Amino acid sequence: MSATLYLIPTPLGDENTAWLPETERAKILHISHFVVEAEKTARKHLKALGLHSSIRDLQLQTLNEHTPASDIAALLAPLQAGTDLGLISEAGCPAVADPGAQLVALAHEHGYRVAPLIGPSSILLALMASGANGQRFAFHGYLPIDSAEKSKTIKALEQRSRQQQESQVFIETPYRNNTLLQQLRDTLASSTRLTVACDLTLPSETIISRRLQHWPTPAPDLHKRPAIFIIYAA
Repeated sequence: MSATLYLIPTPLGDENTAWLPETERAKILHISHFVVEAEKTARKHLKALGLHSSIRDLQLQTLNEHTPASDIAALLAPLQAGTDLGLISEAGCPAVADPGAQLVALAHEHGYRVAPLIGPSSILLALMASGANGQRFAFHGYLPIDSAEKSKTIKALEQRSRQQQESQVFIETPYRNNTLLQQLRDTLASSTRLTVACDLTLPSETIISRRLQHWPTPAPDLHKRPAIFIIYAA
């Protein structure tokens, strides 16, 4: 049997307790080669998983937004040698809103088995808790930084949501969360549902999903807290 690329979810925050089902964890205990987004964080999560190899014996290679596309193929070397390989994101599911997708695509092109494991996904958890349309949705990543461009994008997404009955999901750099939230409240129609899901799976988890006219005032403080934003105007 050919080697396998395992896609290994990680916790959404500092809480490391049992984020993978035991049956999923058992599948990866033998792995000693990993492609990771951030080595320090990855070592912490791998230590918590209780791998058969000691942490200092693990072989970790980095794949992040700064990795040149020309360097990604070389990361498949363990698979080419018949050794299973694990892919780990900084938080949540690898290859979703994550540079690891390029490695997954190459693994498929070379005929290697790709095995996604069950674990936390902030996008799906937020959508589950939103009350918005979970059968038709789109994830857009980050909105434009420029305020005027951002307002245009918000209006366009709201119109798309209204016309296509589609939930619009996006994120922001955590230190700009409060600014984005205020801009959403200033831009969206009062009948549009706005969901903010913050610190998902953590003790400080905060989820608010209301039509704009019923949103609480004052709004929660989202500063430097990982958050998912969803608008639904249908």
